[in-house]
Amino acid sequence: MIHHTVTSGTDSSVALCYNGRSDLPGPLCHGVIAKDGTVYLVGHGRANHAGRGDGDVLAAVIAERDLPADNETDTDGNTHFYGFECVNLGDNKDTWPAAQVEAIVRASAALCRAHGWGKDGDTSVIGHLEWQPGKVDPRGPGISMGDVRRRVAERLRHDADCSPGDSTDRETGNDTRPVGRGELATAARTEPRASQVRRAPQAPPGWTAQTAPEALLVHPVWRASRGPGTAGRAGSGG
Repeated sequence: MIHHTVTSGTDSSVALCYNGRSDLPGPLCHGVIAKDGTVYLVGHGRANHAGRGDGDVLAAVIAERDLPADNETDTDGNTHFYGFECVNLGDNKDTWPAAQVEAIVRASAALCRAHGWGKDGDTSVIGHLEWQPGKVDPRGPGISMGDVRRRVAERLRHDADCSPGDSTDRETGNDTRPVGRGELATAARTEPRASQVRRAPQAPPGWTAQTAPEALLVHPVWRASRGPGTAGRAGSGG
């Protein structure tokens, strides 16, 4: 399930989602997606992000059929949905950068792929506004759930290491397609300078949509289970 944080600033937004508020304990989502496309893992299992929503919507998500209007609050979504909080003011003016939306698409596709979702339809990925009456997130210039779902569905038609569509940066002419593990192995065997490359002492705090293959955006714990609850879904967050 995709949300906007109604905050600005990456560090403070990540801290808020991890620690929670005085009236709502953290974690407030499973991952925070920054403006630059970095995905921060802040929780696993149940997280307080979805709230109560429409059980008919949940049934449609599980069946991967068209979503009905959300007009009830009869079901606790926190036990069923993954959630991604995306740094945005939510005022319908704050722009969603392309890197951030691409990270939403890749993270959602990664979870769908890990769970085998997305084979019968594209509605395993939803926005908060499609779950709970009165919610508007995500909103603002640069994002729509229809576009996100379309792009997730397109990614799922390809291998996780592939970038569907144009893989060339129009400004630089460089190939921006993520490099697969097979290509890396081949390069290491054939490139003498590869032996001179030093490994970083530790992994960076987050992966950006531009540098991480989709498969690396899924935490191993997420791969091992169906989701936060018995009917876990990538409601975005999924």
